[in-house]
Amino acid sequence: MPWSTLFDDPIGLRGGAKLRTLQEAADFIMRLPETEQQEPRWQIAIEMLINAAETGGGWLMFARIGMLRALSANARNR
Repeated sequence: MPWSTLFDDPIGLRGGAKLRTLQEAADFIMRLPETEQQEPRWQIAIEMLINAAETGGGWLMFARIGMLRALSANARNR
């Protein structure tokens, strides 16, 4: 499945921006500070994104869930 694959529903971010594709989600994570990228919640999200890009199928849903959970944990920690 290409990195340009769309999520079934875009992932909303603070400020109104949205992550629509696997690539946009990966780019978002790569813009985080290195220490934050290494946190387990982001490592899991990255793993799910890679699995979706490499194998497709149900992994797209898991990638979306991984991003939502990481973002949710991020919001609770602020």
